Amino acid sequence: MPRTPGYTDPPLTMATNDMTTQQAEPGVWVEGPDGELVPDYESTFPEINEGQVVHGTVVRVDKDEVLVDIGYKSEGVIPTAELSIRRSVNPVDEVAVGEEIDALVLTKEDAEGRLILSKKRARFELAWKKIEGAAESGEPVDGRVIEVVKGGLILDLGVRGFLPASLVDIRRVQDLDEFLGQELRAKVIELNRSRNNVVLSRRAVLEEERKDQRQRILDKLNPGDVVEGQISNIVDFGAFVDLDGMDGLIHISELSWSHVNHPSEVLEIGQTVNVKVLDIDRERQRISLGLKQTQADPWQQVLEAYKEGDVVDGKVTKVVTFGAFVEILPGVEGLVHISELAQHHVENPREVVSQGQDVKVLILEVDAERRRLSLSMKRVDGEDGDGPDDVSQLTPNLGLSEEVFSEGSTAPAAAAEVAEPTAVAEAFAEAVAVADAQADGQGDEPEETTEVVREAVAEAAPVAEAAPVPEAEPVSDEPQGDEPEETT
Repeated sequence: MPRTPGYTDPPLTMATNDMTTQQAEPGVWVEGPDGELVPDYESTFPEINEGQVVHGTVVRVDKDEVLVDIGYKSEGVIPTAELSIRRSVNPVDEVAVGEEIDALVLTKEDAEGRLILSKKRARFELAWKKIEGAAESGEPVDGRVIEVVKGGLILDLGVRGFLPASLVDIRRVQDLDEFLGQELRAKVIELNRSRNNVVLSRRAVLEEERKDQRQRILDKLNPGDVVEGQISNIVDFGAFVDLDGMDGLIHISELSWSHVNHPSEVLEIGQTVNVKVLDIDRERQRISLGLKQTQADPWQQVLEAYKEGDVVDGKVTKVVTFGAFVEILPGVEGLVHISELAQHHVENPREVVSQGQDVKVLILEVDAERRRLSLSMKRVDGEDGDGPDDVSQLTPNLGLSEEVFSEGSTAPAAAAEVAEPTAVAEAFAEAVAVADAQADGQGDEPEETTEVVREAVAEAAPVAEAAPVPEAEPVSDEPQGDEPEETT
C-alpha cells in the first residue's frame, strides 16, 4: 500500500529545494512582501525609457486619444495633440485599429499611472535623421503639402518643412492653393535643429531635371531666330518667356515700338507670344528676347507716307517742361518743342496742351537714323512769323491814315507787294517825311507817333544801306485814295 507522506516525507524536502533553486534564477521568481516566492512578471516586460522610440499596435481609437499595445504592462496612450504635426486633426484620419506605428515615450508613468506616447515626435526623430542625411548628400526628400501660409507652403516630412513661394517652381506661382494636398519633391537648403527649422527648394529639383533640356535649347537657338513661348512672369524691368523649359527675358525697351510704362500694359502671364532671339549668353545660360522685332516697324510707314512740311493729326502723349510729345502713328512719337507750341511766348507747355489732347502738327524734320521727329503746332496755319516774305509782320503800326499817302509820293501797290526789305525801308523814310511835314502844319499831332516813325526808320536804315534798290518810276499826282492796304 502506498504510504501517506508525512511532514518528514522526502518530497516535501525536494519541493523546498526546488523553490530554493527557483529563487536563485533572476527574472523568473521574486520574493513577495511576506517572503513567499512569486513569478517575476516585471522581467517579462520590455525595458523602456523616456525619449525612447517604441513600436506597437493600435488597439483603440477615441476622439481624444489612441491606445497602443507596445508589449508593456499597460497600454500606451497617445493624446490627439501628439498624433500629427498638423493642427486640429481627427484621430480616425491618422490611425486605424490594428495599424502598427512607432511612438516616442514622453512619460513612463504619469500621475494616473499611464504610459504617455507621441506618434508625431517619433516621426520627427526618425525623419530628422533622414533629412540630415539628405542635406549632406544633396538628395531630395518627399513630402505632402499640408498648409498654405503667407509666403509659401508647409510640407509634412515628419517635421514641418517650409517651401518658399519663390522656390515652388521655376516660374513664380500666382496661386499656391493648387498645391494643397500634393506630394512634392524638394531639396533641403537650410537645416537648424535648435529651431526645428527646415527650408526646402522644389525649384532646385526642377532645374536639375531640366539642366540637360536647357542645354539642348541653347544648342538649337541662334540670334535672329523667331520662336514661340509663354509669358511666365512679369516684372518692372520686363517679362520672362518660357521657351519650353528655359526662360528668356524681354527687356521693357524691347516690348513695343511705342513707350511702355510697365510690361503689364502689353502682356499678361500665360499669354503665348512670338519673340525674336536677340542675344545668347551660353556661358551664363541666358537668352535676350525681343517682342517688337516681330511686329511691323511703324517708322517704315512714316518714311514712306510722310515728308517734311506735311500737316498730320496727332495726340499728345506726354507734356514735359521743354515741350510736348505727340503720337502721329501707333508707336511713333515726335517732339513739339516749347518754342513751336504757339505764336506767343509760352512759359509752361501745359498752358497750351494737355495729355490726351488731339492736335494738328507740322513735320519739321524726320531723322530716320535716330528715329526722331521734330514737330510744330504754331506753323500749322503757315504763320511762323520768321520769314521776311510776310510784309505785314515787318511793317510797324505807324497809325497813319490814307490821306497821308494821298498827299505825298508813294510806291505803286504792285511794287510794294514784291519789294525787298530795302525798298520797304525807303517807303518808310518817305512816309516819315510826309508825316513830319504834316506834324509841322498840325500842332496837335502826338509826339509818340513821330517817335515811333523815327525808331522804325532807324531800324530800317542799315538794311537800306546794305543793298541799294533801283530807283522807282515817277508816280502821278493823282489822288491815291484807293491805295491797297499792303502799301499802307
